[in-house]
Amino acid sequence: MKRKVLVIVENLPIPFDSRVWKELLALRQADYGVTVLCPKGKGYEKGYELLEGIHVYRHPMPKEGNTPRGYVWEYGCALFWEFLYSWWIYLRRDFHVIQGCNPPDDIFLVALPFKLFGVKYIFDHHDVNPELYLSKYDRKDFFYKAQLFLEKLTFLVADVVMSTNRSYREVAISRGGLAPEDVFVVRNGPDLTTFVEVPAIPALKYGKKYLVGYVGVMSEQEGLDILLDVANHIRSLGRTDVHFTCVGGGPGLPALRQMVKDKNLGEIVNFTGRVPDAELLEILSTADVCVNPDKPCQMNDLSTMIKIMEYMALGKPIVQFDLKEGKFSAQEASLYSGGENLVADFADKILWLLDHPEERQRMGEFGRNRVRTELAWEYSVGGLLAAYEKAFRKIRGKRALQMGIVGS
Repeated sequence: MKRKVLVIVENLPIPFDSRVWKELLALRQADYGVTVLCPKGKGYEKGYELLEGIHVYRHPMPKEGNTPRGYVWEYGCALFWEFLYSWWIYLRRDFHVIQGCNPPDDIFLVALPFKLFGVKYIFDHHDVNPELYLSKYDRKDFFYKAQLFLEKLTFLVADVVMSTNRSYREVAISRGGLAPEDVFVVRNGPDLTTFVEVPAIPALKYGKKYLVGYVGVMSEQEGLDILLDVANHIRSLGRTDVHFTCVGGGPGLPALRQMVKDKNLGEIVNFTGRVPDAELLEILSTADVCVNPDKPCQMNDLSTMIKIMEYMALGKPIVQFDLKEGKFSAQEASLYSGGENLVADFADKILWLLDHPEERQRMGEFGRNRVRTELAWEYSVGGLLAAYEKAFRKIRGKRALQMGIVGS
């Protein structure tokens, strides 16, 4: 019997969601029958595609939410389409496992009725949503309690959990009540066959001597407002030789571009929006220093950001805040900012690196080597396949038990 799986991802289209796409390719290479259900998005409007042997279905989505009510509407619409599509896929293609990729923590509702037919549910834990809500709104209101409730139900329904790091694994065990043997760490590292350094392009420095690069989602917890204050502080020190380029899209992008205008930072800061991978590699390869301004909060302390490993893969020194998982990933490849004046300290560390090229080179080589030997995606595939093997062992165990009951 060919093992068949359905992967549901709610917040990004496939193959744009690089983590999920790498998971899908690894499963397909391991001879699983793979179908994925995701939203449509810019550049990914086709309702169905067969990509590298993977069946990709995309459903309609409303505009991305940026308020509690907006998120409820967005996720409610997604849930409706996921429910309809999953039954159609089940009847047409069949599957034995559903993998739900958060956010949000509601995909278990789609998986729940299929468990009556022996389908197992793997929860791919990308974000700790209660902490994510706190980082955005700083209040423990009804919506926060709803996040806790949904997370609890998600862990209750899950047969296996894939955690992006050890902190998330501890959440699954301590807060979610999962048995340790059912929780697998599957880190999100760069694929070194495609994410490789390219020649620098001096024109991308906009006439400046140095380029500071950033890549990521543009939303509240990413701390881009802090980075703009950092750029403004550097300018106030009389440094006119530094340019900042920020790559990525998200609900906060329009407001950030307006902040650039309001602060009169247009000559030293630009936001590209989402760009093709080739352009992203050109920008980051040209950068002298890369930054992760994720603001200090519990969410960011517990979370692993793929941008850190991407910077390291390209041999770039990093400046970020002193947060648990960021520090675990980067180690000596980064300087860590803290103290009472976060903006001034972050700016000072960027400037120190720019003025010490030998340290930039040393830190960059350390990071590159750490990714090549420990953190690249190839080192996570084993955890992914082990999680699926555990899910299918549970299927076989249940069938054996049923046969035993019938035989008796």
